[in-house]
Amino acid sequence: MTVAPIVDAWQLTSWESYRDVTRLGRKTRLNEKQRAVLWSIFDRVRSAGLLTWSGLFTKLSEKKSNAFDFVVVDEAQDIGIAQLRFLAALTTKQLFFAGDLGQRIFQQPFSWKSLGVDIRGRSFTLRINYRTSHQIRSRADRLLGPELSDVDGNTEKRGGTVSTFNGPPPEIQTLSSEDAEIRFVSEWLIKQASQPQEIGVFVRGDAQLERARQALLAAKIPFKVLDENFETTTGHAYISTMHLAKGLEFRTVVVMACDDEVIPSQERIQTIGDDADLEEVYATERHLLYVACTRARDYLLVTGVKPASEFLDDLQP
Repeated sequence: MTVAPIVDAWQLTSWESYRDVTRLGRKTRLNEKQRAVLWSIFDRVRSAGLLTWSGLFTKLSEKKSNAFDFVVVDEAQDIGIAQLRFLAALTTKQLFFAGDLGQRIFQQPFSWKSLGVDIRGRSFTLRINYRTSHQIRSRADRLLGPELSDVDGNTEKRGGTVSTFNGPPPEIQTLSSEDAEIRFVSEWLIKQASQPQEIGVFVRGDAQLERARQALLAAKIPFKVLDENFETTTGHAYISTMHLAKGLEFRTVVVMACDDEVIPSQERIQTIGDDADLEEVYATERHLLYVACTRARDYLLVTGVKPASEFLDDLQP
């Protein structure tokens, strides 16, 4: 619903505030009558005493508990508006954020400064990578620019990072058909001789999961498909979408189905009517592929079917 990212995230409390807010970048922009219908739905939800997660965080932030002397927040690049307000209300002393702008895949960018959290001139970039081999990290970094910036102008320069170990270079393969891709992936996995629990296979969305299933079935590797409530166990490889890959780590990773119109998602692109929003879609789609590739510690294979995603050109040696 169009109203939700605006009303819910910013917790707009009146019809006038929603009516007058500017919505840029949409092919079909809502007129006042359409907005009034959506507002009435949202208003009924609130009148019934129901809360979204954003509403809950906003209510908690209003209490200004200052319950902690120190608050440490990981994955800060994916914090939402209401969540940031809540975290800022927990302490008036030390609030520490750790994050990577290159891994922002869940939240639209917004100004932290406007919410009273100003990190300009107070941040620094960690340069040592302990998780991913030099070969995989340096190739994945090509998906991102030499520096990334947030809405408030904070800049993250990505050069100068080093990994603490080496490994084989990642393999990038474009196949003639889905069947050929499945065969290639299954044969590659067999050659790696990794334990099942050391293997992760990622795809852009649910529509591509079957290709990953077929590859692991062909390789005779037991597997589980992860969802938002997943539990990892030994003896199984894992399949998931790129969004659910966040925070995971595997010795061996395959990123499949990187086809043209799959990544970047043609479905997302078709909803865009503004150049700035189009740039944001391309950025987050690159971030998604970057996240998937950097789940690999030692071995990485990235595949697609012709015509493959334009992003694969950046991963080539």
